[in-house]
Amino acid sequence: MKIAELMKNETLSLSFEVFPPKTETAFDSVKTATEEIAKLRPSFMSVTYGAGGGTSRYTLDIAKNIKELYGVPTLAHLTCVSSSRETVREKIEAIKAAGIQNVMALRGDIPADMLDADRSGWDYRYAIDLVRELKEADRDFCIGAACYPEIHPESADQKTDIRYLKEKVEAGCDFLTTQMFFDNNLLYNFLYKIREAGITVPVIPGVMPITNANQVERAVKLSGSFMPQRFKSLVDKFGHDPAAMKQAGIVYATDQIIDLYANGITNVHVYSMNKPDVAERIQANLSAILGR
Repeated sequence: MKIAELMKNETLSLSFEVFPPKTETAFDSVKTATEEIAKLRPSFMSVTYGAGGGTSRYTLDIAKNIKELYGVPTLAHLTCVSSSRETVREKIEAIKAAGIQNVMALRGDIPADMLDADRSGWDYRYAIDLVRELKEADRDFCIGAACYPEIHPESADQKTDIRYLKEKVEAGCDFLTTQMFFDNNLLYNFLYKIREAGITVPVIPGVMPITNANQVERAVKLSGSFMPQRFKSLVDKFGHDPAAMKQAGIVYATDQIIDLYANGITNVHVYSMNKPDVAERIQANLSAILGR
């Protein structure tokens, strides 16, 4: 089922992101973890993509397994930076052959050894290039793209960021998924601004449960996320106690999701980090709200 169609439902729902293994030896354990999350029957599951090989080889395997075994709609991530047109087209054909309708079109991280390279001759420089490629390959694809409530790290300002986002949507994006954030007011402000700019496609908020103190630094580095004082106090108080920090992180994420639902958001996407117990506890915290 297409994710854009799922977003038309007025009932509240929860979806999860998982990632494929980095090595072949880890495939079975990751496959098991993703299956445990699929058993929770989320509205859909997304499977991330590792640029430049490695995890990218297993994205489709995991997505196809979830879809075929559990009937859970899947969203396969695809990146394009530094890839040739031939390579990307091969990946697109593989996605089509697997019967997956939903694709998350991402630029991807530029490899460290290419940061200073001349990119003018690259087949794909931005995510919009991949969106256009996907639309050309199959008009039936349901295409998602990323957005940043706080501003893309490489953008000059939010106004410029939103202008580029609108161009990406107009190129063929059917929905958007946000980068993680820890202050819901930032999302609400962002939604107001993009609607004013004429961006009308569904936006799915992405929530990251921080279950250990070490994740905080990585989260800030990856997304530049603002950490509200309430969250900082939580980490200061419980960061030294793994069990307490895990519980507090799950509660904080749950509270975020409840507030989003209360303010008219119908689907929230949780970055599960392949942790079935975290996904299960969040869903259990919301059981009555979700009608389960």
